[in-house]
Amino acid sequence: MLNFSFYERFGLACAKIGVDMGLFGKSKGKNRLSEANAASLALRSLDFIAEAVLVVDEHGMIKFANPAAASMTGFGEPDNLTGLDYSLVVHLEDAQGTPLDPMQTELFTALKLNRALHTRDYVLISAQSERRISLDLVCIPTGDEHADRIINFRDITKELAEEREQAEFISTASHEMRTPVASIEGYLGLALNPQTATIDERAKKYLEAAHASSQHLGRLFKDLLDVTKFDDDRAKLHLVPVDAVQAVEYIANEQAEAIQEKNLRYSFGQTSSFMDKKHLAPKIFMAVDYDFLREIINNLLGNAIKYTPEGGEIKISVRGDSDKVVISVADSGIGIPSDDLVHIFQKFYRVDNSQTRQIGGTGLGLYLVKRRAEAMDGKVWAESDFGHGSIFYVELPRITESEYEKMRIAYGNEKMVKTPFVAPVVGTVAPTAASQQVVPATQTPDGTSVLQRGELQRTVTGTSHIRIRPLNTGAAIRPEQPSSSVVKKRQMLINNQEENHE
Repeated sequence: MLNFSFYERFGLACAKIGVDMGLFGKSKGKNRLSEANAASLALRSLDFIAEAVLVVDEHGMIKFANPAAASMTGFGEPDNLTGLDYSLVVHLEDAQGTPLDPMQTELFTALKLNRALHTRDYVLISAQSERRISLDLVCIPTGDEHADRIINFRDITKELAEEREQAEFISTASHEMRTPVASIEGYLGLALNPQTATIDERAKKYLEAAHASSQHLGRLFKDLLDVTKFDDDRAKLHLVPVDAVQAVEYIANEQAEAIQEKNLRYSFGQTSSFMDKKHLAPKIFMAVDYDFLREIINNLLGNAIKYTPEGGEIKISVRGDSDKVVISVADSGIGIPSDDLVHIFQKFYRVDNSQTRQIGGTGLGLYLVKRRAEAMDGKVWAESDFGHGSIFYVELPRITESEYEKMRIAYGNEKMVKTPFVAPVVGTVAPTAASQQVVPATQTPDGTSVLQRGELQRTVTGTSHIRIRPLNTGAAIRPEQPSSSVVKKRQMLINNQEENHE
């Protein structure tokens, strides 16, 4: 049982938070609440809110529980919880229904290290009825390492069920709508093809507008399907080891025609503190889902093209640090207002101003960029000076050359040849001399290469693309840096290969 002094201190703490937030008012005079009255009001509020509140000490012993916490955990009354270790009260499972060791949860780590936590990944098992409750769980530190911690959680079971139903509806509707929209787009394309139809200029203008709108709808439905896959955890990750510079360069080249049509200056380069005239650029490897990486680069580069006026500039660079790879896409476009910058990776969010209203978009592209990067154990962020351009960054885990080689062999010859810029395993078909031809490009003073109009090269896969080479001179190679952030699936591939050697 708690003594009154703790209740009083806790109530005063709640009251102070309430006063700071303006919940109890700051007026002077007789209508102003005293701290004691505010504390009493705060404690009474905790008795009636639907969210569970537990206060634990530095050792995890429960010092306070409100009625909602006692009800949700199945212990009946708050007095039944006080004095118990929180791990005896808060029984958690993951979303798949697997019971979790209390000492292996994020909650345990947050309480032990006195850190803040917010997660929706846990399910609470009620002690009495074994009722399963999906949680929105928060851990709040209140001071130094010896201070009490607050555990707050609420029932989001119904909320998640509604989200699943909504996602299922969107997925079904998008899937059903894609077929007729694809048919409309196809027939409009045939009508615009001079080899299959003859139309006057006025009709052509109308058909082109309808064709563009059908393509926009097609992209919207595709994005909606991708969103539902991520929100339902149905998006599957398929990691392959790649040379980061070659991979990003290869994908970026696919939009060379769009860059040329707007007469944009474009440069691609690899940045490193070790790069100069006497050093070769270091090899940078990473394990990524190639389709995810392709969508990320295409979206960021596509946005840069859309929002950069004709004659502007776009720069893409790849930088390798000790344990991460940072890809940046910079443009000299219209930029993003500071108020909008913090929201641009949210679902359906679009910057609304006179310059962006005339540019089409679904409001889902950057949200999907964020989700795809996070799925690969990475992150994204942006910097912008409104009116002077933006820079988008993608950070992904880096692997060493030895890890790359082990994964490359473990992945197998047959699958590897599907990713054209990854070196084939010994025994696969080697590229021809023609396929290895290097197309010259104009060099800039900083060592990057600038796109030349119409410079095409045939690759091993037989597809044409514009090839851009960064300037690499000298003989020294940067020593390998060990990776400290390798995703679980990547490590499993490496371990399997080591076991096979043994």
